[in-house]
Amino acid sequence: MPIIHASELNQKKIQELIHTTIKSGGLCVFPTETVYGIGADATQDEAVKKIFIAKGRPSDNPLIVHLSSKKDLTQCVREIPEIAYPLMDEFWPGPLTLVFKKSPSISPLVTGGLDTVGIRIPSSILAQQVIQAAGVPLCAPSANISGKPSATLFSHVLDDFKDRVDLLIDGGKVTIGLESTVLDLTTPIPTLLRPGAITQKMIEDVLKVSILDATKDYIEGIPKSPGMKYKHYAPSGELSLVKGDFNQVIQYLTDAIVKNENIGIIAPKEYIDKLKGKHLLSMGSILDPNEIGSNLFSALRTMDQQHIQTIYIPVLDDQDLGQAIMNRLLKAASYRIIDLSEARWFFLNKDVSIF
Repeated sequence: MPIIHASELNQKKIQELIHTTIKSGGLCVFPTETVYGIGADATQDEAVKKIFIAKGRPSDNPLIVHLSSKKDLTQCVREIPEIAYPLMDEFWPGPLTLVFKKSPSISPLVTGGLDTVGIRIPSSILAQQVIQAAGVPLCAPSANISGKPSATLFSHVLDDFKDRVDLLIDGGKVTIGLESTVLDLTTPIPTLLRPGAITQKMIEDVLKVSILDATKDYIEGIPKSPGMKYKHYAPSGELSLVKGDFNQVIQYLTDAIVKNENIGIIAPKEYIDKLKGKHLLSMGSILDPNEIGSNLFSALRTMDQQHIQTIYIPVLDDQDLGQAIMNRLLKAASYRIIDLSEARWFFLNKDVSIF
């Protein structure tokens, strides 16, 4: 299985290798600005099947299609609503996925049998080079084993997929570290399906109207976006989120370390500086949500590498980019929250509470 360094993507022989691999139904792992993706020809049923097998992903969990240019959009969708144009002008290329009515050219396996498809154009130059070399729309979910933390470093995808795919492209560390925002444009009112670096406020500022937020709803049927239905982003150990004011959380975590020195704690630097323990990981300053977002999945994977069985992370502010960070944390923790302000902890899964 060839490993290609990012610096080699300008070479014609490498571009031809990518093209041949994808056109023959193979899989290619490549970096984007958000997370690493595992790509296949979105028009080939058999190629798409291989993604679900490689990831161990449920077949009704849809995949996002990646393009290198807006001109390729018309071959993938039946219509482009007027409301899409200002969003594409403002945020493409970039970490925004828009959901359209699907054209017949896209494999029904990409969309879990739905008549809609999520499309985005990555801003990563490396991703664009891969898509251009492939010469076809690439369906590309995050390159991680289904349910586990997404990959933000090449070492992550090498661990997960070195024997499962045909090509691996080493692009180092990605910049954003959180999957793209997903916005459904097939509903009467645009609906946020997954929060990301393009925030709800940013979208509403462009559209000059309010959008709906479906990110907190439990999904019973076929989800329209990745990350809506199944357990996602979870480490192997049990992760709990700790909610309370700063001093409450510090005291709780300090007591937890005394009881079990082998617990892991992932937190902003301001918390870590107040703690002493064997397995403490800083995500960056609480004043820099971009840094926290970029380090989140890597920190969860580090806990797995250290075989940590019990992990705590403080609940963070959920405004703007914080909404995307807390969305990932809640799913990773299976909605397990230790609420210090009410001296009880909740297991928030379909209205089930344990006191």
